[in-house]
Amino acid sequence: MFDRLASYLDSVRARDPAPRSRWEILLYPGVWALGFHRIAHWLFEARMYFLARFVNHIARLLTAIDIHPGAKIGKNFFIDHGFTVIGETAEIGDNVTIYQCVTLGGTNPANGKGGKRHPTLKDNVIIGSGAQIIGPIVVGERARVGANAVVTDDVPAGATMVGIKARSTLVPAEEWLREFTPYGTPCDDPPCDDQGRPRRDCVEKLEAEVASMREEMALLKAMLAEREAPAAAPVPARLRKSGTKD
Repeated sequence: MFDRLASYLDSVRARDPAPRSRWEILLYPGVWALGFHRIAHWLFEARMYFLARFVNHIARLLTAIDIHPGAKIGKNFFIDHGFTVIGETAEIGDNVTIYQCVTLGGTNPANGKGGKRHPTLKDNVIIGSGAQIIGPIVVGERARVGANAVVTDDVPAGATMVGIKARSTLVPAEEWLREFTPYGTPCDDPPCDDQGRPRRDCVEKLEAEVASMREEMALLKAMLAEREAPAAAPVPARLRKSGTKD
């Protein structure tokens, strides 16, 4: 038992450079949540559903991580930081890493039947922070899902995926060819250099846009003032030419 625990703690340490010892890892909320889930899942398999839910409720209060007792989780599962929700029919393979604020959510079938409605994560998958994996989809082995992605389709094995959000419409994930970043989605034109300082060309572009906007504002104000200017006073009738001779 202790050998398995030590092996698990070492697997966490291999994925997280922050802890200085195994003792620190024992304080991680993800480790506690997984331990509680092992107990809750055993009770769930024994059809002691109320006790399973009770253990799940205690774990959620202590760790801010909600793992349904029915979820199936493999070896060396690591939740970094926490604030994660994992649904009842979710299946998680070995050596899976999930960063904070991830949801393995399910669908609401119209026929009212439960069935498989949560995602399946194969071995060695990494899910970035804030990602939402929705429905009975499969994330293939060694796949990567970027931060804040909303994934509603299967992810091929070994693929790196990010999702985009257009207004209030969720767009399915698309393939991303850059290096995987679990805490954020890289962009084509980053605003800062490697030292975190604003790029000079970005500042110049911003200054040019501000100058252009000021010119447009001045032109609009001039046009508005000209339109609102009072019309020339009318010529009195006695001064008008009558068009007839005296």
